[in-house]
Amino acid sequence: MSTNILEQVPLISMADQAADPEGFARKLGESFQRFGFAMVSDHGVPQDIVDRAWAKTKEFFALSEEEKRRYHVPGQGGARGLTPFKTEIAKGATYVDLKEFWHVGRELAKGHRFEEFMPANIWPDRPEGFKETFLALFQALDDAGDRLLSAIARYLKLAPDWFDHAVKDGNSVLRLLHYPPVDANAPEVRAGAHEDINLITLLLGAEEAGLELLDRDGSWLAVKPPEGAMVVNVGDMLQRLTNHVLPSTTHRVVNPPPERRGHARYSMPFFLHPAPDFVIETLPGCMQDRPNRYPEPISSHDYLQERLVEIGLVKK
Repeated sequence: MSTNILEQVPLISMADQAADPEGFARKLGESFQRFGFAMVSDHGVPQDIVDRAWAKTKEFFALSEEEKRRYHVPGQGGARGLTPFKTEIAKGATYVDLKEFWHVGRELAKGHRFEEFMPANIWPDRPEGFKETFLALFQALDDAGDRLLSAIARYLKLAPDWFDHAVKDGNSVLRLLHYPPVDANAPEVRAGAHEDINLITLLLGAEEAGLELLDRDGSWLAVKPPEGAMVVNVGDMLQRLTNHVLPSTTHRVVNPPPERRGHARYSMPFFLHPAPDFVIETLPGCMQDRPNRYPEPISSHDYLQERLVEIGLVKK
């Protein structure tokens, strides 16, 4: 694989956004347009909250299988609580993914109009402080996501606040992922090649490598952010909205080299979704030099349901 500097996902500092919003938007948009991915430093998510979240994630997944499974809700598509090991499968894959995960969603006021679309959160009895930690992290990632969407709007020649209405009370999900140690000759991968469903994903990585994106030439590029930075990638909803101007790139999490297979891997992606009633309709500015691939608009809720069936989280 070539190590040409042009073939690496660039690192962009969000500290530049306040002083030079147009310049930051251009760098972010160009990285997305080229790779579907960006690496972002100085994102403003407080490190003490992140550190606490890692600790609580590890504590929770270290609980017994019996205790963890008390928080699994069959038939809910993994929307909240636990999705047990070897449940999710990438679209078209042969093997299920080697992971288990926990979902935290948005807290809605009682009687909110989106209650039927967004179930209430489930909170485990242990570890202590789990709820407070992840509500704080959810809010911090939501705020960072809003700032990134503002830059994306600028890049697309839209008003900087264009996405505010789209994502207000959006169906975003914070996923706590645990990839247990893998067998030396496991045929599966930790997470099969897939694209994300949502608008953008903000990923807080961890010490174990493995994330790779599928580049235009068919080669896999390792995505290795420096410590403290986050990986941000385009999801299928944003790809559809922008008529593939911003591509949703296939990515995977490969098994580590044999000497690292005894180590678990943890990560915390935040899947930023629009509100359930947001209509995904091709932006006029994204049809000027290319035919509209999606003449039929679709609500984000209907689109999400279609995709959850494909990956095995919802049964038809």
